[in-house]
Formats: sequence, structure tokens, C-alpha cells
Amino acid sequence: MSSGGGGGPSEPSGVKKTSKRPKYSRFTQQELPACKPILTPSWVILTFLVAGVVFIPLGVICLFASQGLIDDVFHYHTCMKVVEIVDRYDTDCVPESSRANKVGYIQGEGDKMCNRTITVTKTMKHPVYVYYQLENYYQNHRRYVKSRNDAQLRSPKEENDVQTCAPEDNVAGHPIVPCGLVAWSLFNDTYKFSRNSQELLVNKKDISWKSDRDSKFGKNVYPKNFQTGAPIGGGILDPKKPLSEHEDLIVWMRTAALPIFRKLYGKIETDLNAGDTIMVLLENNYNTYSFNGEKKLVLSTTSWLGGRNDFLGVAYLTVGSICLFLAVTFSVLYLVKPRQLGDPSYLSWNRSPGG
Repeated sequence: MSSGGGGGPSEPSGVKKTSKRPKYSRFTQQELPACKPILTPSWVILTFLVAGVVFIPLGVICLFASQGLIDDVFHYHTCMKVVEIVDRYDTDCVPESSRANKVGYIQGEGDKMCNRTITVTKTMKHPVYVYYQLENYYQNHRRYVKSRNDAQLRSPKEENDVQTCAPEDNVAGHPIVPCGLVAWSLFNDTYKFSRNSQELLVNKKDISWKSDRDSKFGKNVYPKNFQTGAPIGGGILDPKKPLSEHEDLIVWMRTAALPIFRKLYGKIETDLNAGDTIMVLLENNYNTYSFNGEKKLVLSTTSWLGGRNDFLGVAYLTVGSICLFLAVTFSVLYLVKPRQLGDPSYLSWNRSPGG
């Protein structure tokens, strides 16, 4: 051992001391040029004014396109017209003698057929989209949304994985495919249309998202033990068809975020003329009565914005109106009580480093 004075052991010679200091660059030292606008009253007023002038006309156009008012204004047919027919049938399709106990009626045996008559008020160019609309139906409920297994829908190797599907997970120890409450509650009302005693065919092909058919529902996954145990929740599935071909199921399992929603039932590939009377043979099977839900049949065309939806137009009008109001308010304040601005050359980013 060697003896020495106080202090720690000396560092070995030839060892370079490392530093964690980053290599200098304008990026690491945050010296890159940046846009640092000065919000003077003129710029603020001009910005709000431009936003209002742009958004308000856009909102009017979107609202007119959604409601089909452009044809009424310009008196000619355009592709922007949306025609929509809505028919609520949940109460009318229950016999008057059973309306005191609608739940008992819908859960009972017997014929649930119902005839409805729809009058076309404006010409509807094909394709005419057929939707069913449900109200007071909370598909976004946490327990409902979690009661499914997406891996089981894709691969037959996962058919036994039903842990997340309770209470619709198995029947007598055998797994249900597809499992879970979402699939179990599949909508099962049916519609048949005719005009002048001629059937109007409903095309149910390609009503679901292509990405869902190709990626989320397997071509070699077949329904098993589905709707075989009591109680029956909704529609049944053909065990000989793979899940990728059950498009009603695929549409249904893309759960809605709001308690009022529409889902595509099919497409009528022929024009419906103004004044046409459409006869609907409806099978009223789906139980919305136990939770005071509503059922509606919707026939609709689309525009370049899609179906009828006033939200985008109202949003543009609201934001544009607020911007225009602020522009006018700030202009009045600036004219009535102006305020002298400071010299921007004294701002830190405008001063020279040595100044």
C-alpha cells in the first residue's frame, strides 16, 4: 500500500473526461429564425373579418346542400340535392290491443308483419339509401362496447377466447362465435319494398366498410352456437357463411357514439319519382320497447357532403358569426377609445445581441 496526503485517488493518465454538453448548433440552442407576429389591433380585426367572411358563406352552402334547398333557390336539378323520408313505425306496428304491453307483444310468438305506406315527395335519384334509425339506444355504454373480442372475429384460432364477452360468452361450455353483447343484439327488423305491385329490390352488397370486411372479419371464421341460448337478443346468422359476408353484422358492430344513430340497411338501385307510393312490408322483430327506444325507417339520397346533416353548416355559421361579431366589436373599441402602441423595436427578439 502506498500512503499519501488527503484527497481522492488521482485519475489515470490518458483518460479523456466526457461531457454531456450537446454539440453546438442553432437548433439545439434554439436560435433558428421564428415567426413572431405582433398582434396589433389592425391585424386582429382583419383576421376575424376574413374568417367571418369566409366561414359564413361556407356554412350557408353546406346547410343548403344538406337540406336540398339549392334546387329551390336556382330552380334546377343539381347533384347537391338531398331528399329524405323518415317513417317512425315502432308504435304503429304494434296492434292497438297490445300497446298496453309492448314488451310482452314483441317477446311473444306470432306474426310481427306490418304494412307501411310511404309517399315520395320529391324525385330521388338512385342509389336511394335505406337506413334504420334507433333512438335512446346507448351503443357507447362501457360494458356493452367491451363485450366483444375482435381477435375472435378475425381468426378461427381465437374462437375459444371469450373472456371479454360475458355474459354472451359460451353455451353449455362451447364458445359462441361471434361472442359478446354487441353481436348478440344484432338488429333484425326486415323491410321489403314495392311500387305499383312491382318489387323494389334492395341491394345489401358492399353496405359495410371494405376495410372491415377485409381486415376485421375473417373469411374463414364461421358463426357457432350463435343465438342458441335463451334469451335471444336479435338477428341470427347463417353458419355456412363466413363473418366477412355477414354485412349486416359488420355494419352493426361498428358501434355508434351517440344514442340516436342510423345504420345502412341496403340500397335501392332505381329512381323514385315524385308522387310515387311505396308499399313497405315490414317485420317488426327488434325489441326497443323495454328501454323506451324508437325505430324509424329512413330513405335518403346523398350529396357531395353525404347524407342530410346540418352540423357542419351550423358549425361554420356559428364560428363565422362569432368572428364577424368580434371584428365589429374590436373595430368600434379601437375607433372609440384608441390605444397608442409601443415601439416594437424594443422587443427582445428585435434587439441586437450586443444592444
